[in-house]
Amino acid sequence: MTNPALRREVINIYKELLNLGRAYPLGYDHFRNRLHKAFSSQAHLSDEEQIKKGIARAEFVKKEIEAL
Repeated sequence: MTNPALRREVINIYKELLNLGRAYPLGYDHFRNRLHKAFSSQAHLSDEEQIKKGIARAEFVKKEIEAL
């Protein structure tokens, strides 16, 4: 990833999701492992458009978790 602003966005959404995971019904460890796996599977992305789509998907997941 070359764009530092995008990198910062990805890290911020990851941290926000981790924070929300503390109240996850199946437990924090379960949530953290799944979150890490989801982000790791997208680590190879270098196209800015694809990264932005991933961030948008993470924002959607964040809203879903907040709705729980």
